[in-house]
Amino acid sequence: MTTHFINAEIDLQESPAKLNQEIEKELDKRGAPLRWAVTKVDTEKQKAYVEAVIEITLNF
Repeated sequence: MTTHFINAEIDLQESPAKLNQEIEKELDKRGAPLRWAVTKVDTEKQKAYVEAVIEITLNF
């Protein structure tokens, strides 16, 4: 197991619940999210910026 700090850019959704689902879906593509936070919202570009720590399992 190893952990990585990542940044992700997510399109804003019409509801907070959908935004949460989109963030989790994007992070799941990269590994198992341990924790994450929205650090910035750009309303002009309609983007949310997320910082996360994910766990990646290495199989040898």
